[in-house]
Amino acid sequence: MNTLPEWLNPGPDETRFKEMLSPDSRWSIEQLAAESKAMTLRRFGRTMTLYAPLYLSNHCPSGCAYCGFASDRTTPRRRLEHDELHKELEAMKQLGISDILLLTGERTKAADFDYLLRSVEIAASHMQRVSIEVFPMSIAEYRDLAIAGCTGITIYQETYDRKRYAELHRWGPKKDFLARLDTPSRALEGGIKTIGLGVLLGLADPMEDALMLYRHLRHLGKTWWRAGLSVSFPRMRPQTGGYQPPFAVSDHQLARMIFAFRIALPDVELVLSTRESPAFRDGMAGLAITRMSIASRTTVGGYNEPQNNDTGQFDVNDDRTAEAFCEALKQKQIEPVFKNWEHAYNGPATADPAGTPS
Repeated sequence: MNTLPEWLNPGPDETRFKEMLSPDSRWSIEQLAAESKAMTLRRFGRTMTLYAPLYLSNHCPSGCAYCGFASDRTTPRRRLEHDELHKELEAMKQLGISDILLLTGERTKAADFDYLLRSVEIAASHMQRVSIEVFPMSIAEYRDLAIAGCTGITIYQETYDRKRYAELHRWGPKKDFLARLDTPSRALEGGIKTIGLGVLLGLADPMEDALMLYRHLRHLGKTWWRAGLSVSFPRMRPQTGGYQPPFAVSDHQLARMIFAFRIALPDVELVLSTRESPAFRDGMAGLAITRMSIASRTTVGGYNEPQNNDTGQFDVNDDRTAEAFCEALKQKQIEPVFKNWEHAYNGPATADPAGTPS
């Protein structure tokens, strides 16, 4: 049986992080919030970077028990044709969006690498920054995507608990736990500049998953020390299929987790999506979170045409308009940032002969 990589084993530098995660910690939630707020202000200032997701396709061959796009769902399948993609991007630009995340299911004939590559090229011709949350790829494919204008990838391990992972991923290419675990390293070796990690909170013990996620981030930070890293904190939301997560994650638990990551990893970007409620997102703004999604649509299309919630990957929780969300940030003296990336920085990162990103 394939064994886990050494870097996922307990390390000597995680005692403080584990204690901050614990509800029995000597640090109260108020103390953690105050320390996290001070660190966020010093490192990121009073700003919030904003992005929006764009679903290219909901075709998927995998059988993930928790996903609205799983292949045994009755969800109507479609992909955005490239003429439609142009229209979606123009509609997003009208909202002020210039930083987007392109999403698909696992690799299929309908949404294969060539389709994705062309989609990235089109998106990069409209937007300042383009990242992807799609299927795992080879080093060579990531290199081609970087050349086309892809600056980053988001890849959730979903859970680091191998037993739970095997149970949840019933069939399809996503069943390969170790191949998915190695994806961020392949992407960085291929020249992708930024990597976003996360677990889907609720699938397994959240404290154990948070600890493994911390180890993964530490490993990437040491190995690819010039790469940009971010971590997301998605909790399970209602979705087609009706999967009920066995591990509830309260607002209090999630807040403590977010504060612990900020204090332990002060330079890492922390991301909160529209899965969360307006009240929770507003509360976290300025305390730890530095990047949020806005005006999200979880269906294929949805910006240029009305969204049909029955075909989305999950239900959005914060459905405020971009204008309403930005106004809420400004009420907290936080500046919404729609653009913090220039086209001049696009293209693959290079590596020295030893393989270290430069």
